[in-house]
Amino acid sequence: MNETASLRARAEIDLAALRANVRVLRARASGAHLMAVVKSDAYGHGAVRCARAALEAGATWLGTATPQEALALRAAGLGGRVMCWLWTPGGPWREAIEADIDVSVSGMWALREVTAAAARAGRPARIQLKADTGLGRNGCQPADWPALVAAARTAEQAGTVRITGLWSHFACADEPGHPSITAQLDTFRDMVAYAEKAGVEPEVRHIANSPATLTVPESHFDLVRTGIAMYGISPSPELGTPADFGLRPVMTLAASVALVKRVPAGHGISYGHHYTTSEETTLGLVPVGYADGVPRHASGRGPVLIGGVRRTIAGRVAMDQFVVDLHGDEPVVGADAVLFGPGDQGEPSAEDWARAAGTIAYEIVTRISDRVPRVYRDDETPTGPSAGS
Repeated sequence: MNETASLRARAEIDLAALRANVRVLRARASGAHLMAVVKSDAYGHGAVRCARAALEAGATWLGTATPQEALALRAAGLGGRVMCWLWTPGGPWREAIEADIDVSVSGMWALREVTAAAARAGRPARIQLKADTGLGRNGCQPADWPALVAAARTAEQAGTVRITGLWSHFACADEPGHPSITAQLDTFRDMVAYAEKAGVEPEVRHIANSPATLTVPESHFDLVRTGIAMYGISPSPELGTPADFGLRPVMTLAASVALVKRVPAGHGISYGHHYTTSEETTLGLVPVGYADGVPRHASGRGPVLIGGVRRTIAGRVAMDQFVVDLHGDEPVVGADAVLFGPGDQGEPSAEDWARAAGTIAYEIVTRISDRVPRVYRDDETPTGPSAGS
């Protein structure tokens, strides 16, 4: 039995596929730099390993949400440009400045805190001003933009900051033809033009996320920020499958079947007996549950490949396990139960699980808990589960 087969469960991460995806996305955004977004532990894939692989494939920036995520990359020895954007009052501004991290500023409170931290650090902070062009989350509203730009320019002239970027984020780039896409682009161009007229000389202007990188070339500007697409998952089924874009899913989630047994007809399965066997049959116990990130909302619907056959969860997903009706088949204990992967062996995809749980594939991969070991493969020939580490 090989090393991975002996694990209760594992998330196999194909770094060769990730590198290939980065190269595909770079080609899509020819002329623009690529930021590899590795927030939320690289969407569940492992931030440090994925960040290194992305840089090796030509990414020139790394992006995180929180400053703690960015500082962890530096602590792991990763150099180059790193940006983080989700700040709250009292955040580790000085630590970020001293680690040469670009920080996002969306309002006057953040500018005040970062300039004070820069004064304490004795070096200028690299800041990027974020414009709210219509998403309505973080970012500075157009009406407040002149004041923020003026204050940032004053700080820049005083030597406490360097404005390295102007940026924004799409609301509906995953919905082809949505009118907000053009509206946001127009607003972004106007806000960039205003800042540049006020004397800002940004290194990068960026608004394109994964779906815009794939389908809105006029949004590429100087830099694109690729998150979910880098991991081989389509940002939206309406845009196309991963294969349509030349992308390959990076994560395969598998577990070892823990028990196979025969039960009579009329046997209730799992909590609440929402599934009852219609005839004498065999059951397989898969030792992963919602504590591992398997969505409970997929009870009775989640797909899994066992013995080369697609099965469906029978009854409720429990905290640590779920059951499948094997309909008389008797795979050996320890056989692979593949929840999702690239599909080479007929296994389901993360998108299949998203449909079963009524969510999006982003959530499926990101929610896989750290109770599930990540096993990294780095060969250039894609293979199925249990290919080793």
